[in-house]
Amino acid sequence: MKNMYLDNSPIAYYIDDSANKDWIVFVHAAFVDHRMFEKQFSYFSGKYNLLAIDILGHGNSIHAKKGDNIEKMSDWINQIFQKHNINAAHFVGVSLGSIFIQDFANKYENKVLSLACFGGYDINNFDISKQKANSKSQMKMILKALFSIKWFAKANKKISAYTNEAQTNFYKLNIQFKKSSFKYLANLQKLVNKYPKKQRPYKLLIGCGEYDIPMEIEIVNEWADYEKCDKVIFKGAGHCVNMDTPKEFNICLEKFLNKCSSK
Repeated sequence: MKNMYLDNSPIAYYIDDSANKDWIVFVHAAFVDHRMFEKQFSYFSGKYNLLAIDILGHGNSIHAKKGDNIEKMSDWINQIFQKHNINAAHFVGVSLGSIFIQDFANKYENKVLSLACFGGYDINNFDISKQKANSKSQMKMILKALFSIKWFAKANKKISAYTNEAQTNFYKLNIQFKKSSFKYLANLQKLVNKYPKKQRPYKLLIGCGEYDIPMEIEIVNEWADYEKCDKVIFKGAGHCVNMDTPKEFNICLEKFLNKCSSK
């Protein structure tokens, strides 16, 4: 993956354009970066062109200027598309990443071939009361982070991953997250319920792990019921399913993409 930067922005991104096929865009979970998809990059390299993005405040996307905020993420992705002549792509998002790929789809629907959202929720039809029910535990986690990122990462790895290997890898990435980047996540709710729910012109896959929190499993099941879309609950996985069960994740994603590909 070639490391690149988007002009006039703080965004770092990574490209593998060795395939003569569709593009896949990967957007990572909170507190880590594009490297959470390393096993997906090795699996899909040569099969698809790959683009991975570090969300503002994560990875190498940390040199922000005044006025830069996460509401600009979809526009920055679109600028990357324009720079590299990408007409449309499949999008894969995990947790926080699933929010940004949906926001992109809201604004640039004609540039989306498919969406695959894992550990997320429908940002156009979200019951805020579900978020409030989880707010106390989230606040405790934030307080841990403000006191010590190391402490926070140790606790967060157990929430974010299920297997020992995935927890270790998540921790290694999370420990590099900077306290100052929390401010960028404060505006996240501005992306939720901003656009009305409507019929999607592209295919949708949603999922989570069987060991994710019960509320997430409930959200995924309800979302799949009203969208009538593809759904998968990964056995042996927690929140970051691509890290816990990479082999099963890659096979599932590839089958879905084969149904959606433009070529």
